[in-house]
Amino acid sequence: MNRESGSATAVGAAAIGLWACLAALTGASKSVPTFEALGLTFAIAAVAALAGFLAMRGPAGVRAGLRQWPLRAWVLTTVAIFAYHALYFAALRLAPPAQASLINYLWPLLIVLFSGLIPGGSTRLGLPQVAGAVLGFAATLLLVGGPGPVEASGTAMAGYLAALVCAFTWSLYSVLNNRINAPGSEPMIVVCALVAVLAGLCHLAIGETFVLPDTGATLSLLALGIGPIGAAFVAWDHATKHGRLALLGAMSYAAPPLSTLILVLTGQAEPSLTLLAATLLVVAGAGLAAFGSKWLQRRGQPA
Repeated sequence: MNRESGSATAVGAAAIGLWACLAALTGASKSVPTFEALGLTFAIAAVAALAGFLAMRGPAGVRAGLRQWPLRAWVLTTVAIFAYHALYFAALRLAPPAQASLINYLWPLLIVLFSGLIPGGSTRLGLPQVAGAVLGFAATLLLVGGPGPVEASGTAMAGYLAALVCAFTWSLYSVLNNRINAPGSEPMIVVCALVAVLAGLCHLAIGETFVLPDTGATLSLLALGIGPIGAAFVAWDHATKHGRLALLGAMSYAAPPLSTLILVLTGQAEPSLTLLAATLLVVAGAGLAAFGSKWLQRRGQPA
């Protein structure tokens, strides 16, 4: 792993850390309807991204950056980010949240697999990476409660299907974003704004009642827009273009255990041996995936 890809992979790890805060912050803003919250957070994300890029690049740099993406990158990113969230919210409404979340968290495993299967990248799928991803999947399974009774009504099955499409959407987006490799991340400013507009249109179309957020919800929405939905997407855009996708996919399994740990620390969940076991499996899986990359490199093969 060269210095540039290592740095980009670290940026991706930061995005995963921000996403670990998503559940706790979302729980604190649950009084706000789904698409209203989505529109507000992405609007905040657009403003935060604009402010950040203006500070780093200046107005001329931002204007130049906005012109760098080809049309296919604009379409892929906007459609994928909006579709992922729309499917995610639908899945959690239609199916039991634990099972839907588990199915959704197939996306890290799918990233590891797709990064080695879809032509055009430098990643080659290896047995250690697959084994690491499987360990991470086992941790996710433990974390959401393990095997148990599964609701199988028509509504729940629709939710499970939405969650599965959700996983495929995000994993394919991440790999295809790497293949397109459009320069710069400044266009994420406009992408966030477009997603906010689409969410607002959905808010009106399905007849959601507008709710004025209270102080706690307002602070949570601000934190969501700046962190897990703002900075995280810019970081992930950069990481999937320049980082090691297989390793990013394996590291992504840290999101559910970290998310639960944050819920425990904030008093929204109880600690358990299951959490400890899941955390140990995540560490083992990430370490195995990283070892696999280095082992393949020593053999002169791309990892």
